Amino acid sequence: MLIRSGDLVEVRTGNARGTRAKVLTVQPTKGRLVVEGVNRVYRHVKRSQKNQQGGRLSKEMPIDASNVLLVCSACGKPTRLGVKIAADGGRSRVCRACGADLGVLKRAKATRAVTKQ
Repeated sequence: MLIRSGDLVEVRTGNARGTRAKVLTVQPTKGRLVVEGVNRVYRHVKRSQKNQQGGRLSKEMPIDASNVLLVCSACGKPTRLGVKIAADGGRSRVCRACGADLGVLKRAKATRAVTKQ
């Protein structure tokens, strides 16, 4: 999954369609992510030591990653992401609309020099 926590995304489907918000957490194994202010549900909580008042707590639930598009920081449009492989072997995210570099995915491995003693 190319979307990381802290990225600005636009929701493309559902009740929150068109909303631009920050990604809070990412669940790459499930292909889901939690977006700030999107897919809010009420959790009914009983009184306890931890939550002394009880009542209804509002929290965000995960949505599928296919329902959002990353908003490019360079062109400001929601766009798909591509991967660009550098000459040294490092990988970086690339905007498909304008071609801007959006951050490093994987750094290049340092070559191991063998020295004779």
